[in-house]
Amino acid sequence: MKKDIIIPEVKDVHIAIMKEWNEDFSSNDWNIYLINNGKEAIESVMVMSRGKHNDGRKTTTFRQAFPVVAAKSAIKVELIMEEVFSFTNEFILTYFLGSKLYDKTYTALPHSIKVDHFTDVPVMGEKGVLLK
Repeated sequence: MKKDIIIPEVKDVHIAIMKEWNEDFSSNDWNIYLINNGKEAIESVMVMSRGKHNDGRKTTTFRQAFPVVAAKSAIKVELIMEEVFSFTNEFILTYFLGSKLYDKTYTALPHSIKVDHFTDVPVMGEKGVLLK
C-alpha cells in the first residue's frame, strides 16, 4: 500500500534568510522569506517554523498561511532573532501545485545563519542564506 503513495519532489521553491535594514528601528534584522522560483503560482501555502537547542530548550512554533504565492516571487514569512541562531531551526513547507500536495522540511543547523554563508537568492537578486 505504501509503495502506491507518490510524494512529489519540491523544486524551485526555497526558504531564504536575509539580513535587511529596518528603517523603523534603525537596525539590521534577519527575515525568513519563501521564494517561488517556479513557472506557476503555489496555493494553500503553510510554513511552520520551530527551533530546538541541544540543551533541551525550544522556541515557540509559528505557523504562517498564504493563500497564493505567485510565480517568480518572494514573500516575507517572519522575523528571526539572532538569539536562536544556536538552535536547529526547521521550516516545514506545505503547498499545492495544481492538484498535488507538496511537503518539504528545510533545516538551518546551529550557527549556520551568518553572512559567511551568503549565496545568491533566486528571484530576489540579493544575497542571503539559502536553506536546502
